[in-house]
Amino acid sequence: MGIRYYKPTTPGRRGASVSDFAEITDRKKKPEKSLVVRLKKHGGRNHHGKITVRHRGGGHRKMYRIIDFKRRVDGVPMNVTHIEYDPNRTARIALCEYTCPTSNKTVKCYILAPNGLKAGDVIMNGPAAEPKVGNCLPLRFIPQGTQIHNVEMQPGRGGQLVRSAGNAAVLNASDKGWAQVTLP
Repeated sequence: MGIRYYKPTTPGRRGASVSDFAEITDRKKKPEKSLVVRLKKHGGRNHHGKITVRHRGGGHRKMYRIIDFKRRVDGVPMNVTHIEYDPNRTARIALCEYTCPTSNKTVKCYILAPNGLKAGDVIMNGPAAEPKVGNCLPLRFIPQGTQIHNVEMQPGRGGQLVRSAGNAAVLNASDKGWAQVTLP
């Protein structure tokens, strides 16, 4: 994820920087329709319609991408087809395809794209996967000192920690069903 710095042409531009979106594979590609739902804006209103947070409203219309935080399909190779932009989070997302072992249909899913994951990579989930970029496996099978992301608080609940761009936790130790992780 590269950063583009602006020249100080005005006082507001001084020190300004934006992402250069170099890791996105196809900018003209629309998101996968089956993995997108409409995101309703609340404008600072609660369920009664009363303003509870002031100065909220407007903004760009967004569609929510359904991300697979659990990654429960074990031992099936997944092909990364695209790295995409997600307006709802700072991290990039990867569109993956795999063949469902029960129905033999091609299934698509979005996952959080770690730094270094590219289109065309093959990733796996489960204890049989090797510890490399993009693979998802239980903490007891990951070597100590490895940087990890999308960490579950309880097994089976899905990733809840270390999900934003640029963040990584470090696995310090794991034994007897417990793991010690240094959070960012």
